Amino acid sequence: MTTNSTQGLYRSFAAIRILFGLVWLINTYLQLNPAYIHLFAHSLQADLVAGQPAWLQAYGAWTLHWVTIVGPALVAKVTIVLDALLAVSLITGLGLPFLAWLGFFYNLWLWSTVGGLGGPYTTGATDPGTAIIYALCFLLVIWSRSWQVWSLQPSPVRLPQAAGMETGRIVFGLLWAFDAFWKWQPYFLTHAVTYLQQALPGEPAWIVAYISFFIHVINLLGPVTFGIVAALMESIIAFSLLTGVALRWLVPVGIFYSLGVWTTAEGWGAPYLPGMTANKGDVLGTTNIYVIAFLFVGVWVYLRPRVQERSATKTAVSAPAP
Repeated sequence: MTTNSTQGLYRSFAAIRILFGLVWLINTYLQLNPAYIHLFAHSLQADLVAGQPAWLQAYGAWTLHWVTIVGPALVAKVTIVLDALLAVSLITGLGLPFLAWLGFFYNLWLWSTVGGLGGPYTTGATDPGTAIIYALCFLLVIWSRSWQVWSLQPSPVRLPQAAGMETGRIVFGLLWAFDAFWKWQPYFLTHAVTYLQQALPGEPAWIVAYISFFIHVINLLGPVTFGIVAALMESIIAFSLLTGVALRWLVPVGIFYSLGVWTTAEGWGAPYLPGMTANKGDVLGTTNIYVIAFLFVGVWVYLRPRVQERSATKTAVSAPAP
């Protein structure tokens, strides 16, 4: 029999799983544009651009060679079908956790091909790329056992994998630490406002007005001051995730900060240009998926102590007197 606290834990994780599935459903819709298939082979050249290490360029050339043999259009269609399958699985709970593991490895492949491992890590780099955070969220889907409720697939109800959830928190912290490292680089500190300016072309008028407001505020504050604040904020978030210190306070901060980045520097993920990948293409964005990871971590941080406390109390009451 489950308690109200454990039910709250299970339902919260299930709600986040479904939200993640809706993101995949939108991503699938964006990939249905014919330009996605037409430009798929071109998207695989992210490993081959100047600045990528030689071993990654060799891997990218090998991948492109085999995709060319199989047929880029066929591979692109397979990815669309797989994206749709992942969306349905996450929304309904069917096929989990197997399909979540498939989603994890699939996103690692995307990260290493169309994502170029987030590189090249040269002047102006700011983060490790898009698909890596999707991969982490699939692990959190698995470790949280998020398919146990609000699912069309009956399964035995068990507590989430504590070691897995803690590992996910630490890996998430490492991603933030990587982000913070690049934010402390001189180029970002002196050009922080340009990342918002680069998000303006092609955006609808209301997004242009929204981003322009923040550009105005940053210019009043001072671009270097803003760059330092951003780097410091990401360092604090990374430290909290890595150590577990003050997570109850930092999870909401991380959510709002991530939404701020997504709606400004990432331009709400728009404009969704046909056939492009990652931001401004066939997925909704990057830091909005950081929000989903924060929701997983937050539910674990806020509700786990109640579950453990209730379990400990129940054990103490049921234990025979000495």
